[in-house]
Formats: sequence, structure tokens, C-alpha cells
Amino acid sequence: MTEAAIEVEGLRKSYGQHEAVRGISFTVARGEVFAILGPNGAGKTTTVEILEGYRDADAGTIRVLGMDPATGGTAYRARIGIVLQASGVYPYMSVREAAELFAGWYPNPRPVAEVLAAVDLTDQASTRVRTLSGGQRRRLDVALALVGNPELLFLDEPTTGFDPGARRGAWEMIAGLAAAGTTILLTTHYMDEAQALAGRVAVMRDGEIVAIGPPSSLGAGGRPQIRFVLPADADASLLSSLTGGTILKTGDRLVLEVDDPTRALHILTGWAIERGISLERLEVARPSLEDVYLALTEGSP
Repeated sequence: MTEAAIEVEGLRKSYGQHEAVRGISFTVARGEVFAILGPNGAGKTTTVEILEGYRDADAGTIRVLGMDPATGGTAYRARIGIVLQASGVYPYMSVREAAELFAGWYPNPRPVAEVLAAVDLTDQASTRVRTLSGGQRRRLDVALALVGNPELLFLDEPTTGFDPGARRGAWEMIAGLAAAGTTILLTTHYMDEAQALAGRVAVMRDGEIVAIGPPSSLGAGGRPQIRFVLPADADASLLSSLTGGTILKTGDRLVLEVDDPTRALHILTGWAIERGISLERLEVARPSLEDVYLALTEGSP
């Protein structure tokens, strides 16, 4: 791993009797896209707000860009960019005016025209903020975070409420920023978003990190799954003993977790042929990031 942009060791934060963050530790390399996943109340927001310098930790060591966010002040904020779930921009300003206003708050801003081009808002430079579409407004939020030329960008649920086309465009923009060397800390509820963008993810539950690693590897450790749909009157009770696997149910599909998918698939199809049963939507796969996430956070509020 290259030089760290974020180093967290033993971070704790409580609100009264409730311990929101319970001694978590992780490191984010410079230039990495790192995602924090977890259900509401898992401690994601508290963790990120401490990293941004908006909350103080109760315990632990936190270094971001070599600084303590709690004491970094203006010098620290000049080196980071933040895209919140909702932000307030003067609605009667033009896109260019808003970007120029924010640029004036930083010691070494990026050229406004360059930033607007990076987020595909060049054609809307003279457009009033209040007339922008939802996707364009979100791109403006990113532009305002980028205009200060940050080394580290915090993205909080960047595509919430986007249609599929707008989400895809946002992903391409974020990937482009990462390719240019910007370190990105992302929080999202969308597993496909984390899968597409993040080099590593941390899954939080009840204030703790319960898994961390590349999205592909989190599912790789699970048993292979054979997924299929049976007719309503079919009895699948023998499949577990026949294949040596474990039967689960996800929606209308049965999931057979096995150690040897080739052998189990042979037994399963033979069982179905003998009974004249059709195995609809049959597939063999490793657990996805979403499967792993749901298993890790099961029972969370």
C-alpha cells in the first residue's frame, strides 16, 4: 500500500449512553477509492464527520493527510472537498458564479472552466442554479467540492435519487477523478455503486467494522451458490442431504450453498429430471457483495 491519506486507529464516539463508533481501525491509501457501507445507525456518518473535522472523537488516533482533523482548521479544510447528501447554493447564481465564489475561498483553486468541464457542466455555465436538473445539480455539488483542488474528496451518497442514466454518468465522473489521483472516501447504500467504484470497502454494523477488503474478495470466501426457482408444489427437503449443501430462500428463489458445485449441480439436475421438474432461472455463482452485505448486517435496525 502507498502512503496513507487516512489512518484511523481505535476510533470511538458516544452520544450519552449510546456508543456510535466502537474502536474501529482502517487505512486509506492516497489515490484510493474507499467505500464505507452499512445500514442506518451503523456509525458511518459519525465516522466520516470526525474525519471531516466536524465532530471530535472520544478516543483513538486519526490522521488525515498527515493532520488531525480536529485541530487542522483552515489549513486542513483547504486540502479536502466534501459533497454532502444535500447542499445549499444560491439559486439565482449561475453555475459559473457559484464555482467562482467557492474558488475564492481556497489558496490554490483549480481553474473554474477546467472544473466545469470535468463534471460536464460547460454548456450550463451561464445557467441559473435553480433551473438545473437533479443530475446537473449533483454535478455542480461535485464541482464546488473540486474547485478548491482537494487532495481528498468525501462523497456522501452521491447518486441518491438519480435515474439510471444519471447514475452511470456520475460513476464515470468519479472514476475519472480517481484516475487523476484524487483520493475518494465514499458512503453509499448502493452495492452496485460500491462494486463499480471502490477498490476496497468497509462494512459497518452497530459501530464496528465487520468486514473490509476489495468488493470481489469479500464474496470470494463464501461457498458457491446454485440458485433456482421450483414450482410451488415441489418438495426440496431432500436436496440438502443429497448434495451436502445448505438450502436458503431469497425471495422466490432457492439458494443451495455447496462446497462442490459441479457435483451438486449434477445431483440437482438428476433429481429434477426424475420428477419432471423444471429448474427456472438456474445459475451458479459466488456470493455477490450484496449477498455478503446482507449476511453481515442481518438483524441491524
